[in-house]
Amino acid sequence: MMRLSSGNNFKTNCNIFTKQHIGLVLPISKCSTLNKRLVARSFKITNSGLGHCSVGHRAVAELRHRWMEFQGIKNWEGLLDPLDDDLRKEILRYGEFVEAAYHCFDFDMSSPTYATCLYPKSSMLTDSGLDKTGYKVIKNLYATCVVQMPRWTKRTFPNLASPQSSWIGYVAICDDEKEIARLGRRDVVIAYRGTATSSEWLENFRATLTCLPDDMTMSDENYDQPMVQSGLLNLYTTNTQCDQSLQDTIRKEIGKILDKYSDELLSITITGHSLGAALATLTACDITTQFSNAPIVSVVSFGGPRVGNKSFRCQLEKSGTNVLRIINSNDPITKVPGFVIEDDIDDVAEKATARVASTRKPSWLQKCMEDTQWVYAEVGKELRLSSKGDIATCHDLKTYLDLVNNYENDRYIINMKNNNFLY
Repeated sequence: MMRLSSGNNFKTNCNIFTKQHIGLVLPISKCSTLNKRLVARSFKITNSGLGHCSVGHRAVAELRHRWMEFQGIKNWEGLLDPLDDDLRKEILRYGEFVEAAYHCFDFDMSSPTYATCLYPKSSMLTDSGLDKTGYKVIKNLYATCVVQMPRWTKRTFPNLASPQSSWIGYVAICDDEKEIARLGRRDVVIAYRGTATSSEWLENFRATLTCLPDDMTMSDENYDQPMVQSGLLNLYTTNTQCDQSLQDTIRKEIGKILDKYSDELLSITITGHSLGAALATLTACDITTQFSNAPIVSVVSFGGPRVGNKSFRCQLEKSGTNVLRIINSNDPITKVPGFVIEDDIDDVAEKATARVASTRKPSWLQKCMEDTQWVYAEVGKELRLSSKGDIATCHDLKTYLDLVNNYENDRYIINMKNNNFLY
């Protein structure tokens, strides 16, 4: 038996971060601004090697020369089993950007600044607990919900009041010359938090598939229409007279970046947890479809739900979008919405079971299942981990980062109750 490196503080940290880092498709409970600021100052992952000052010469050379592999140019072949140590550091580094998105969000429903960002762009990463990243925040991101809480709920349950537009993340760009040299390119990060408001919770339940808009679709006669979860698409594309859509903001900002740094080696890394993981995948699809001159676009997602159908997956693959999904096998959020059919199952044993089941299923029934607009497909490459605990613990971003930090192979499970490795 070995104990986790975080020792006795592990349970305390998990308890502190549950409200901010769960990102479940549930309303987040009230959390004071003061507590969030104290947490942001006190918590920091120290093993990821974030920032050029903490990385040795060998690691610098490794990352500078291998960054395309870590961004998924070869679909992470040979890097996940066992998990490459340098890739582990990169995954944790991007996980910290998602942590920052949670720290920046004002969860306090009684606050006049509820659902906005607590900090100015100029000091956002530092104020949220990230020092010496070499990145600067250049754009705040907001998502707008189509559905609103009914009026009677606002009177009966005032704490469920939810703004139509909420701060959901940010765009940051590496602007430190030493960090650019360490990374081997100028990196752009788009980071998204998970579900936090009641309106977002309602959008999560709009789980039937809907067609991607024409300007997000690559024309190909060999594929059916790409479809994605309807609530997710609404969050990404909805605008009002007062609020620009998340999609329009992303397109405008990425266009400016590509123009400004057209003569430099660039990468775009989109990361998120829970709802933010799904938004990251949809954002990557939009960028690679919209910009023919886009650099390497990669997704590093944590605990994300399903996003779209098989045609959506095919479009991602055809566009060269690289998606690395970090999955906790005991996290139910990664198994919703909808269901998958045989062709979308990678595991040999599961596929064999599905094939037996499908032989008993009449073709007309399978056609009916597909017509329900509930047949999803898994996308990208999986890094599958496992932990014990309740739903909240298994889905917590802190759990995901601890699993990655301590991952060696698939023979152990972290017991979240006693903080032991079980072999």
